[in-house]
Amino acid sequence: MDHPEGSWTRQNDRVTLFEDQEDATVVFTDGACIGNPGPGGWAWAVSESEYESGHAPNTTNQRMEVTAVLEALGAIRGRVQVVSDSTYVVNCFRQRWWAGWRARGWRNSRGEPVANQDLWRPLIDEVVDHRRGEVSLTWVKGHSGDPMNELVDRLAVAAARFQRGASAR
Repeated sequence: MDHPEGSWTRQNDRVTLFEDQEDATVVFTDGACIGNPGPGGWAWAVSESEYESGHAPNTTNQRMEVTAVLEALGAIRGRVQVVSDSTYVVNCFRQRWWAGWRARGWRNSRGEPVANQDLWRPLIDEVVDHRRGEVSLTWVKGHSGDPMNELVDRLAVAAARFQRGASAR
């Protein structure tokens, strides 16, 4: 299928904006909230020793999921494979929600303003416009035993609870 916004491929649960992932940095992301809304945390990690997490005092889980990806892409240059347990994040690109939002003036399919535009706009700009060909998104089932997904979950929950966290870089 030819997409006016560029070349996209879909394989299983992966949304790819580039074909060859060999040189990509794999980063896991997650968001968490204690209550929804409530104190929230986000985290990304490429290893047990390279990660970052942060927090917001009154937020939602969805906002923290999107923030985690934004923060990861802001910290990691070059080709990146983002692995997330958030269907909210992955489906935005897999199902091309972003294209509809843009075409409808940032309104969803019900004609309502898109939620979390303040986060979605810069993320979509980064992935689609600024880093075309450099980012892929893969969905992983949360709490299924993937060690890196479990790590970012712990980091995000800790950030929500303690409202801080980062590794030395």
